[in-house]
Amino acid sequence: MKNILHIAFIGLFLMSLASCNYDKSTKRSIQYMSDTDMYTAVPYDAYTSNPYFENGISAQLPVEGTIARGTTVYEYPFTEEGYQSAKVSLKSPIAVNEKNLAEGKDNYDIYCAICHGVTGDGQGTLVTNEKFLGVPNYKDRDISQGSIYHVIMYGRNMMGSHASQLRENERWQVVQYVEKLRADLIK
Repeated sequence: MKNILHIAFIGLFLMSLASCNYDKSTKRSIQYMSDTDMYTAVPYDAYTSNPYFENGISAQLPVEGTIARGTTVYEYPFTEEGYQSAKVSLKSPIAVNEKNLAEGKDNYDIYCAICHGVTGDGQGTLVTNEKFLGVPNYKDRDISQGSIYHVIMYGRNMMGSHASQLRENERWQVVQYVEKLRADLIK
């Protein structure tokens, strides 16, 4: 009985050693999909030619006249006339309440306070460290809901656009908070 166990143990040991000696340079003998199928992918870089699409390029354009889900068309152009028009006629579609004000403050602290200051006095960290100069004090500016929103959308002077960082609703919340800061500064 002992000999049978020893022989079985030695046999298992030899089989395990043989299984570890696998030559990785050998190829499979059977391939289930040919090279033209999904087994070997053919990647296409964006804007390169691609024979599988009607327009012949890899990057497909959205259907004409469509907009992304969750967004609306902003009709004011990135011009001085667009700014003035937004300043006069654009009004916030969201309710003025504590929830929107609190969320506006959170986003203001993240994106705006670094330049405009925590109180809106134009003395943010980057201004006091003299990285940017001339950031306006909200008290000294003739601003409205529309002008604030327009500047968040497109930027103005040294300020860049924050449209990619803030969704539409968040922009209006920041507008609410900026109006509150301005009212506090005027008092």
